[in-house]
Amino acid sequence: MRNLSGNLLDISYLDTLAAGDSPLHRLDPRAKLIVTIAFIIAVVSFDRYTISALMPFGLYPVVLISAGRIPAMYLLKKIFLVAPFAVMVGIFNPLIDTTVLYHIGPWGFSGGWVSLVSILLRFCLTVAAALALLALTGFNAVCESLLTLGMPRPFVVQLSFFYRYMFVLGEEAGRVARARSLRSFDGRAMGLTEFGSFSGHLLLRTLDRAERIYRAMCCRGFDGHVPALRRMRKGVYTDVFFVLGWLVLFFIFRYYDPAGKLGAFMTGVWR
Repeated sequence: MRNLSGNLLDISYLDTLAAGDSPLHRLDPRAKLIVTIAFIIAVVSFDRYTISALMPFGLYPVVLISAGRIPAMYLLKKIFLVAPFAVMVGIFNPLIDTTVLYHIGPWGFSGGWVSLVSILLRFCLTVAAALALLALTGFNAVCESLLTLGMPRPFVVQLSFFYRYMFVLGEEAGRVARARSLRSFDGRAMGLTEFGSFSGHLLLRTLDRAERIYRAMCCRGFDGHVPALRRMRKGVYTDVFFVLGWLVLFFIFRYYDPAGKLGAFMTGVWR
């Protein structure tokens, strides 16, 4: 709990990265959002036993990270931070699906292990692409893009407020945790009864501060629209080429399985 505020502040570093000036940063946010959504749909559309056909899709996040000059280790740490959720999704697959699908030497791999690896691979690809999108675009620009693409305004405003008030919650949690640690000299952990009281006070403090922030925003002319760092552009050829180029690649990766064909070719050569 003491590190919650620091972890959330670390997440806000994505907005700092979004202020960069690489060619990918200068692309229209809607182009990057459309391509990322298409990428996620293509990755999750494979069946549960697919592994090799997912490999070429790693090109997209790798290009975004390298061309956008995003710190790869920073994104890798964030992926590892939420990886346990993906592990919990498929942790029982090896116990349920015991049919052996592949043999590598003397070892046999059941469908449960294959599906678990497929889940983890899809998770890494989609999370890496989403984090790279935020690092290249910024959360406000993503919300603005959703709005211009037809997403209902109340949903977009709620999404934007959720992201901002998440940091308010983290700051208040850090203050309450520090106050408790300064007043508890025995150093014992927080009990269940104390945690309930802690959560109640935290909720009240967060709601009170959020209300003050909202009133301050209204006094400054807030009308439900959060401006983005970069304005939307229209009719730019680089944006069109970016979208069409990646969509064509995703189509090829999805329906022609270049990794499988390359593997079959190499196997035939070495035989």
